[in-house]
Formats: sequence, C-alpha cells, structure tokens
Amino acid sequence: MNKPSNILRARLNSFAAETSEEQEEALREILQEIALYALSERGFFDVAAFHGGTSLRIAYGLPRFSEDLDFALRSTDESFLWAPWGKALREIFAEFGIAAEIIDRGTQDRTVKTRTVQAMWLKDRSLGKLLDLQFARDARRKLRVKLEIDTNPPSGPTLERHFLGFPVDHPVEVWDLPSNLAGKLHALLCRPYMKGRDWFDLTWYVQRKVAPNLKLLENALVQQGPWSGRGDQGIEVTPTWLMQALHDAIDALDSDAWQAAAHDVAPFLDTLHRRALRHWGPELFHSTVATLGETLGPGTSSI
Repeated sequence: MNKPSNILRARLNSFAAETSEEQEEALREILQEIALYALSERGFFDVAAFHGGTSLRIAYGLPRFSEDLDFALRSTDESFLWAPWGKALREIFAEFGIAAEIIDRGTQDRTVKTRTVQAMWLKDRSLGKLLDLQFARDARRKLRVKLEIDTNPPSGPTLERHFLGFPVDHPVEVWDLPSNLAGKLHALLCRPYMKGRDWFDLTWYVQRKVAPNLKLLENALVQQGPWSGRGDQGIEVTPTWLMQALHDAIDALDSDAWQAAAHDVAPFLDTLHRRALRHWGPELFHSTVATLGETLGPGTSSI
C-alpha cells in the first residue's frame, strides 16, 4: 500500500520542475489539490462550485500556475462561515503528515463577516520537509494558499462535474468554460487595477474558441462594477456591446501598463509562454478580441 509520503513524492516528481520557482509552485499546487480533495470528501461541492484561474489550471489545463482557490456558493447564503470547512482541511491534511495552519479571516475580524467574499488562509511549512526536494528552500518559509468564496454570486453559471485523480479520485463541481470566461471578462472590464493574468487567460480562452456565458456576465456587471445598478435601465450584454467594451479597455492602456501586465504574469509561466510576453500590447489584444468576435458570431469581429 502506498504511504501518504510516497503519494506526495510521486506527485511532486510529476511536475518535473526545472527551477526553484517551479518547485515552489508545484508544492503550492499540491496543497491546493489536497485542499480540494478534503473539501470534496466533506461535501463542500454540494453547496459550492470551483471557478477562477486555479480551476482552469487543475480542471482544464491552463498553462500557468495560480495562487488562490476561488469558489462561489451555488445559491446565496450570506451567513456562510469557513470554520467547519477549515476543521475538515486540518483533519485531511493531518492524514498526509501535513501540519497545515488554517486562518479563518471571518473569525479573526468581525467586520469581515459582513463582506460578500469570505476568505480563509492555508499556511504550511511542513510539506517541504516531507519530500526530497531537488532545489533547496528555506525551511522557515511558509507556503500560502488563499481560499475565497463568493456568498452572493451572480446567477447564471453552468456547472460541470470533474473527477480529479490526486491524491485519489474525487469529484469537484466547476463552472464550465463559458461561465469562467464570463467571470474573467467581468474582471477585465471592472477590476480597478490591471492584472496580467487576466489578459493571459483571455488569450487562452480565445485560442480554444470559447464563447462566454453572456447572461452570467450581464448579471455580474449589474451586480458589481461601473455598470452596477443599471438593471432597471435595460443594460443588455450583447456580442456587439462586449466587443466594443473590450476594445475600449485595450485603448485605455498605455505601453507602461502592458509592460507591468507582462511583469505580473511572467512568474506564473514556463519559459515557452514567457517568450510571447514581448509581443504584448494593443495590436496583439485587439487581434485577440477580433478573434473572440469570430466565435461570438458574424458581424462582431470587425468592431
């Protein structure tokens, strides 16, 4: 029978890390995967779904590392608390010899309990000690994974069940690619700062000819961001509206912003994908949006 430590070593080896940075990301992803397994074992996905960048990497093969685990409740429940799920995480991690530290922001700060998005931190310095690491790392340095959940998510996502194979087979409920793209487009149009990972993910979706869940995007825009509260005024997210909004967002960014965006995403990419960052700028992304228009339908790619 495989010991937990052997399972962990085999998983680390599967990443074939070529640098200390890639090894660090592999260790973090192992923590993410065990956390997903723990939540699955205790029934978390009966009430919530996995979405965001890490879901794209783990469930759909996005070629970049991602830091956080993002979830959304399947129906609004602003009384949601992380506490019982944090207990489950501690118990499952202990089965693998991992002494994880769980920090529930909602129990530490009363004001946090009133926020729509609830956060919990997973911190650990024991995993590296259990494994034979190829690259040396400071044993005092903690691996950190943030878990966030939207307790009042926009309506309209479509869910898919995926089975993950580490540490053993288990199901997770995930927003499908059109719904995840809707969430990404909401971030691109509404985030108050530029994040290179958003733009990298957009190119990945477009290359796969994914069409966004426009109704979910519309619901999210009405709920939060510059267009919030306009539901009664008849805001309608059509392909034409979306294309124009994306082209406008690109035109609003200068060369310094694109350089900063490339710098933001570079640490999460392998050498091959980093090479493409030198092409980042308005010309590339206007072309990317035009290609998205071809997926959305005739007459939108030339906007």
